[in-house]
Amino acid sequence: MKGLRDRKDVIKVRTPVDEETIRHLKIGDRLEIEGVIYCGRDAVLPRIARLFEKNELGTINVHLKGAVIFHTAVSIAGIGPTSSNKVEIEESIPILSRAGVKIHLGKGALNSKSIKALKENNAIFAVTPPTSALFAAKTISQRLVAFKEEGMEAFYEINVTGFPAIVAIAHGKTLFAQPPS
Repeated sequence: MKGLRDRKDVIKVRTPVDEETIRHLKIGDRLEIEGVIYCGRDAVLPRIARLFEKNELGTINVHLKGAVIFHTAVSIAGIGPTSSNKVEIEESIPILSRAGVKIHLGKGALNSKSIKALKENNAIFAVTPPTSALFAAKTISQRLVAFKEEGMEAFYEINVTGFPAIVAIAHGKTLFAQPPS
């Protein structure tokens, strides 16, 4: 199982994430992610989803199989999670999961449609601690990938080490009290 090295306290996950790693994760697992994470939010995630549906992800040299997507903007002030249940973001989760994204990072409860799509595509949703300074310290590099005109909400790729997250939705189960409809 690529990525599962230590189950005692924190599970280290390396990108791209494989199917076996996701199958073994459960709600409440604490993760440290290493490797490439794509960053986007409501301005660009629907655009990325449309590129996948048109089979045009290659036009921006993005490969989502085993990917991690963080629902965030990238700015000189740092990075921090945005609400994943914004309509534009949440509607992209089922499509991007079909495209191969294995971990969606953000904050907030997701609806039952998103939970079902995650389960069907062996993908998970993890929440992140809201600490921009910590994330900046865990970021090795960043690169603008696409949609420069969106400014800090453009689609970025960051390379990270020890990036913290907690599994919040996995295999049709959620740590949130009741998924909204």
